[in-house]
Amino acid sequence: MKVTRALPPFLPLCQRMLPVLPVRLAGLSLTLLKATALEIAILAGHLLLYPSGIIQERGASAALDGPGTPGTPQLPARPEPPVVLLHGFIDNRSVFVLLRRSLAQHGRHQVASLNYSPLTCDIRTAAELLGRHIEEICERTGSTQVDIVGHSLGGLIARYYAQRLGGDLRVRILVTLGTPHSGTRVARLANAHPIARQMRPGSEVIEELSLPAPGCRTRFVSFWSDLDHVMDPLETACIDHPDLLAQNVRVSGIGHLALPVHPAVATGIRQALDTARQSAADRVAGTTGGPGDATVA
Repeated sequence: MKVTRALPPFLPLCQRMLPVLPVRLAGLSLTLLKATALEIAILAGHLLLYPSGIIQERGASAALDGPGTPGTPQLPARPEPPVVLLHGFIDNRSVFVLLRRSLAQHGRHQVASLNYSPLTCDIRTAAELLGRHIEEICERTGSTQVDIVGHSLGGLIARYYAQRLGGDLRVRILVTLGTPHSGTRVARLANAHPIARQMRPGSEVIEELSLPAPGCRTRFVSFWSDLDHVMDPLETACIDHPDLLAQNVRVSGIGHLALPVHPAVATGIRQALDTARQSAADRVAGTTGGPGDATVA
């Protein structure tokens, strides 16, 4: 694979995600050192898995898991909506290997990991494509709704679909992991890509997401980390919208890359999905119900 030419525009972004260099080790907190070491280990492991996730899953029906790996302890399957997993910028579905396993072990066997093309240059176009995938999944499974978990840019694409394209009819709950809901200034470091420019504060897409959304039926849960160096400012990973049923969950002790793979976050995601069956009357914006803050340092 010829990837060396594609790397230079993203090197500043990678350096931001992995900010600790050997010359800066002195004086850094143990928590930050541990988080950085974990980010480096996850990045190394993900680079090995990345080729396995390049090819799209073979359609919605094949994307829905069966009962899982034989011999693995599992809870009984429940009649829940399918779960759709959507990866982040310059990534693919391989990032969700551990989360899929965790969901399957706890009874969520209908899980689809979707890839969007790295050549996609518009969040709105990606959101429309996501909507077509979800319609196909609903048709094949007989479900009227899905639950979505989106990492980083994937959460922003899913939110645009639910909030701006009428996807709230289909999306019961959207869980986002390190998603720049208000735009991140770090996106300037990847200026070469049009989608990165759409993730900046004040972009047209970010401004559209700040518009009124009365009656939006999707519930939103946003996990944000106090050590996420891709979110600038950190609070951009929180949802702050008066019309949305939103909960923000603070995660301590891990960085951006760890959010979709850390077991403590996986537990929080499962709790969020489990509480989605509660009546809308019991949920208000900013509620503290469901998964609380997660400290994993």
